[in-house]
Amino acid sequence: MPAGLSTEVEGIEIQIPPRAEYVALVRLLVSSMATSRRALSDDRIDDLKLAVSEACTNAIEAHRSPASADERVVVQCIEGDDRLEIVIADSGPGFDPEALPEHPPVTDPTRLNFERGLGIPLIRTLVDEVHFDPSTSGTTVTLSIFCGPATEEI
Repeated sequence: MPAGLSTEVEGIEIQIPPRAEYVALVRLLVSSMATSRRALSDDRIDDLKLAVSEACTNAIEAHRSPASADERVVVQCIEGDDRLEIVIADSGPGFDPEALPEHPPVTDPTRLNFERGLGIPLIRTLVDEVHFDPSTSGTTVTLSIFCGPATEEI
């Protein structure tokens, strides 16, 4: 069990290089955690995988500076009593998600002018809770999906 986890939760941690080809590995890990002991629909699992992909991509992009290019992106999958949490931490310069510009509604034709910056609004839509913890030494994003208690392993 990773350091810092209590005996009331189970989890797994993976550290990946900040490169896009590792996002698929993280999605597989999350999908496995979500399907192994939880009764989640395929749609909810797909939502979680997409949210994790967006958060991992943001974490990887945060490592573009030479100072953090060799640091790893840390991903934890934590099973709580009533939820599955995915924690993604980078070592980039950090950012304030509340300071991001607001995009027009999806029904507004000017929304098509925005090619970037849709990841965080998408993440907020796809999971039940999201928490951003920015700092000058990186950002930690915690994604939560409520899914009831885990079943016993067979």
